[in-house]
Parts: sequence; C-alpha cells; structure tokens
Amino acid sequence: HTVTIAGRLLDLTLSEFELLSFLAEKKGWVFTRGQIVDAIRGENYAVTERSIDVIIVGLRKKLKDHASLIETVRGVGYRFKE
Repeated sequence: HTVTIAGRLLDLTLSEFELLSFLAEKKGWVFTRGQIVDAIRGENYAVTERSIDVIIVGLRKKLKDHASLIETVRGVGYRFKE
C-alpha cells in the first residue's frame, strides 16, 4: 500500500492509510468518528472515537500543503474534499 502526492511518497502508518483510503473512496461524504472506527477497525473495536482525531492530526502533518483535503465538519466528523 503506497500513497503519493505531488510526486512524493508518503510514509503512512496502517491506521493513517486505512483512514485516508476510506475517506478518499467516498469524496464529499461526511463520516462520524464512530463510522470511521467501524470502517477501519470493525464494529465494537475497543478504541475511543478521539483516537481518530489523533490519526487525522498525524495524517494532515504528512500531507503538508494538501492537509486541507481532509475537512473537519464541526459537530459531525470528517470528509475528504471533492
């Protein structure tokens, strides 16, 4: 599994890759933290929804100038911009 952006290979953790892949597959759709956890870890996975925020922060740092592709929808969750 590799991700490149602007010709640059990103070194992502498995969680970052799964989260980015999940959001990018459904551009424009808004997902709650719970939906994201269920999608990348399976239902009833013992993790707090706030751990998604930590993964998002790390992913945005690695995306650098393209971090704005992952949009926070206040009070709901996250989406990948179209």
